[in-house]
Amino acid sequence: MSYPGYPPTGYPPFPGYPPAGQESSFPPPGQYPYSSGFSPMGGGAYPPAPSGSYPGAGGYPTPGGYPAAGGYPVTPHPGGAPAYPGGQGFGAPPGGAGFSGYPQPPAQSYGGGPAQVPVPGGFPGGQMPSQYPGGQAPYPSQINTESFSSYPAFSPVSLDYSSDPAAMTQGTQGTIRPASNFDAMRDAEILRKAMKGFGTDEQAIVDVVSNRSNDQRQQIKAAFKTMYGKDLIKDLKSELSGNMEELILALFMPSTYYDAWSLRKAMQGAGTQERVLIEILCTRTNQEIRDIVRCYQSEFGRDLEKDIKSDTSGHFERLLVSMCQGNRDENQSVNHQMAQEDAQRLYQAGEGKLGTDESCFNMILATRSFPQLKATMEAYSRMANRDLLSSVSREFSGYIESGLKAILQCALNRPAFFAERLYYSMKGAGTDDSTLVRIVVTRSEIDLVQIKQIFTQMYQKTLSTMIASDTSGDYRKLLMAIVGQ
Repeated sequence: MSYPGYPPTGYPPFPGYPPAGQESSFPPPGQYPYSSGFSPMGGGAYPPAPSGSYPGAGGYPTPGGYPAAGGYPVTPHPGGAPAYPGGQGFGAPPGGAGFSGYPQPPAQSYGGGPAQVPVPGGFPGGQMPSQYPGGQAPYPSQINTESFSSYPAFSPVSLDYSSDPAAMTQGTQGTIRPASNFDAMRDAEILRKAMKGFGTDEQAIVDVVSNRSNDQRQQIKAAFKTMYGKDLIKDLKSELSGNMEELILALFMPSTYYDAWSLRKAMQGAGTQERVLIEILCTRTNQEIRDIVRCYQSEFGRDLEKDIKSDTSGHFERLLVSMCQGNRDENQSVNHQMAQEDAQRLYQAGEGKLGTDESCFNMILATRSFPQLKATMEAYSRMANRDLLSSVSREFSGYIESGLKAILQCALNRPAFFAERLYYSMKGAGTDDSTLVRIVVTRSEIDLVQIKQIFTQMYQKTLSTMIASDTSGDYRKLLMAIVGQ
């Protein structure tokens, strides 16, 4: 197959490419740049299995471990289409054989369907909702650094947006919507009665918090202090404990504050929880990242970029610093010529040379929009006869591999990204409750409906069924109320 007009004329040369004397390493138009021992479609194994297990060395180690190499478990396609050749599971390269075996997102979810329409300011509704009702900062004294140690360790993945049930992109839907006929003072009174006297009426608490948007919960918190001269969060903490406490507090944190708090906790004390840094910084919109950086500074008196530099190193550090800038292109239109050129650059920076030019991967994955990256992945598959995720697994390891793959997976299918993380938070012995809480809470007003749908496609069981079998008590009741059936 040849690409008419490729490489395009007049395109500014990529610095240092091709290296002097190595022009012949660039494949002429019409030829696939096959790697040694690897034949084109129709001959030999296509594509060869990625080395190591998915997500690869240093990837997301979760309880129970990941399945065989390839990551996403393959599920039979309703039409009987073949799964990813070789049974690797994540999904064939876009356009390649067996691509239909990868569970497709529900209509118009992120990464599929018509072009996405960016929301002004990055927040549903056009602007960021008031994070601090009454003009006050969100209770840093109640959730202070001393309280961090009482929380279970945060790990694998999550995301967070704003408090409205609208979506970042067309066609996504949350399970929680703002309550109609909302009365903050009435809800504050219900919560006060539920905590007053002997015992606690957890069901009343569940009924209120699971049926209010994040913005409405902030109003309840403000009304409670106005009415009773007491802090709702302190009262809740005195009545609850364990996972139920963590879930309730997460629900009452303003969205931006929850991200900033999670990042601070991930880098506080001995060791660093790199997966939290990846899941937040590699997936947020520009506006969200800028708001997180400001909140991190105002609430904790610290510079997020400096903390990242002191807690990480090497290529992983550089990727996170790039993410911290909040400067990703958010133009939703796709430039297919640029996608071809970026695919060529990535091939020459990885599979097409001895060693890896990490800076090239960092530059493209940190600056291109998610729809543009999806187009680049498709172009890469056609050109290199190997999907880009597999190439990243072969060229990188550790947390830089996990970070790059998180970006690419979100470009391909964001709901599937979260469905996988939810599955592995509960698979095997024990439950990673912090991951479960974080994803359920932060996606509840964004795309939890789509996550539930694709979860069932990928694992032949519903998310609510798995939550019900892995949790108990009021904690289970509240999770189930948020997730729904």
